[in-house]
Amino acid sequence: MYDSLTLFDVAHQMARHAGKHQALVAQNMANADTPGYRSQTVEDFRTVYSAPDRFDMRATRQEHFGNDMRSDNWRTVASKDVGTMSPNGNNVSLETEMLRSVDAQRQHNRALAIYSHAMTVLRVSLGRA
Repeated sequence: MYDSLTLFDVAHQMARHAGKHQALVAQNMANADTPGYRSQTVEDFRTVYSAPDRFDMRATRQEHFGNDMRSDNWRTVASKDVGTMSPNGNNVSLETEMLRSVDAQRQHNRALAIYSHAMTVLRVSLGRA
C-alpha cells in the first residue's frame, strides 16, 4: 500500500542506501590490515536517486527503469578521501571509516524520521491521530 506513495518509497530507499553504506564501512574496517585492499564506498544517495533515467515517464513498470533503486546493486566506488597508503598497499583509515559510519547512521535516522513524520501526516489526514 505504501509503495505507491513517493515519500514512503524515498524513505525506504534512503534507509536501504544507508544500510549498504554501513556494510561497506564494516567491510573496509574488517580489511584494514589486508595487503592491497582499497577502501570502497557507495555513491551519494542524492546522485543515485536523481539519476536522469530514474524517472523515465515512458516506463510502465518498475522493472523498466534503467536505474532500479529496489535492488541493493548500487555501484561501489573507490573512496576519494583515502588515508595514507601503507607499505602493504592498503589505504583504509580507521578514523575516516568511523566518520563514515556516523554519517551512515545519520542518514538512516533521517530516513526513519521522514517515514515517521509521513505516517503521522497520513494518520492525521485519515482522522486517526
